[in-house]
Amino acid sequence: MAAADSPPPSTDRFTPAHGDGLPPSEPPGQRAAAVRTAFEGLLQIRRITQGSDAAPAPWELRQFLNAVALALEAAPLPPSATDPKGHRTTTGYRVRAGDEPHTAAVEWLGPPGSGAAEEERDQLARCAEVLTTLGWDALPYRGPRRRWFVEVRPPHGTT
Repeated sequence: MAAADSPPPSTDRFTPAHGDGLPPSEPPGQRAAAVRTAFEGLLQIRRITQGSDAAPAPWELRQFLNAVALALEAAPLPPSATDPKGHRTTTGYRVRAGDEPHTAAVEWLGPPGSGAAEEERDQLARCAEVLTTLGWDALPYRGPRRRWFVEVRPPHGTT
C-alpha cells in the first residue's frame, strides 16, 4: 500500500469507563485487552517513578478519576452506563469527583428495579478492596438517602 493509501493515524485514545455515559463501544475482547494494556502501563509508571507498584504515582494523582476508574475496570468490575438521555442502563460502579478536594466517590448504580441498592454494600466492599490493595485510601460511607459509597483519597501525605 502506498503512503497516500495508508489509513489516517488513529485519534482514538483509551479512556477508562467511569460509569456514566454510553458503555464502551469496543467488542468485549478488544476492550479487555485495552484495559489490561493501560493497567500494565500504570503499574510500570509506578515502578519506574517509585521503584515499586505499591502506591499511586504522581501521574495518577493528576489524573485521579481516570486512575481510580482504570483500577476498577481492570479488577475487573463492571462499570455502570447510561443511554444518550442519561437513563441508567447497566449496573456497576460509577466514579465521580468527591465532595472534598482530592477525593473521588465510587457508587454502585443500576437501572430502576435492577437490585443495585441491595448489592451495593458487597460490591462497594470489592471496589474498596481493589483500591486499597493498589495503595489508595478507600473507605465506605453511607450518604444521602442512606446509599453507600466509597470515598477514595490518595495515601496520606501525597497530596
